[in-house]
Amino acid sequence: MTVTVREVDPAVDAPLLTRWVTAERASFWGMNGLDEEEVRDIYSYIDEQEHLAAYLLLLDGEPVGLFQTYDPEVDEIGEWYDRLPGDVGVHLLLDADPRRAGRTNEVFAAGLDFVARLPGCRRLVFEPDARNAPSIAVMERLGCERGPLVDLRTSISEKPAQFFFLDRERALAFAGAVLA
Repeated sequence: MTVTVREVDPAVDAPLLTRWVTAERASFWGMNGLDEEEVRDIYSYIDEQEHLAAYLLLLDGEPVGLFQTYDPEVDEIGEWYDRLPGDVGVHLLLDADPRRAGRTNEVFAAGLDFVARLPGCRRLVFEPDARNAPSIAVMERLGCERGPLVDLRTSISEKPAQFFFLDRERALAFAGAVLA
C-alpha cells in the first residue's frame, strides 16, 4: 500500500470534500451546513491564494485525508503566536474510511513528510480547537511543543485554539520511521 499526495482540484473534488467537511465528525473543521457549491467556492479561493494550499492524501490512489497549509506571515492566524521564519501552518482532516484502519500513522506521516519538504519549511504549526481531544492527543504523541492557548478570532473562525509546533527535523524523523 502506498500513500501519495496531490493538490485538491476544487471542480473535481468538491463532492468528496463536501462529504468530509460537513460530516458530524468534522465539526471542528467549521464547515458543517455548507453545500457543495459553497465548498467548491472555498477551495477555489484557497487554490487562488499564494499563501494557501489544499492537498488530498491518497492511500493506493483513493482519497483518505485532506490537509491544508498556510503561510503564517500572511494569514491572520499568524497574528496569534510568535512567528518564526520558515513556519508553515497545517490543518489536517482524515476520513473515517475503513481502508485507513491501521494505516493512520502512515497516512499522517506522508502528510508531515510532504509539508516538511516544502521549500523554506523549518517548523510546522498546528492550532487545533482546544476541545478537539483526538487532535490534541495526536500532537502530544508526535512530541510537538505546546504553544499558547488562545481565544482565536479570525474572519472565518472563532475557537479556543491550542498552538503546537513541530520542527522540520522531528517531522521528517517521524515520517522516516513510519514510512521506512
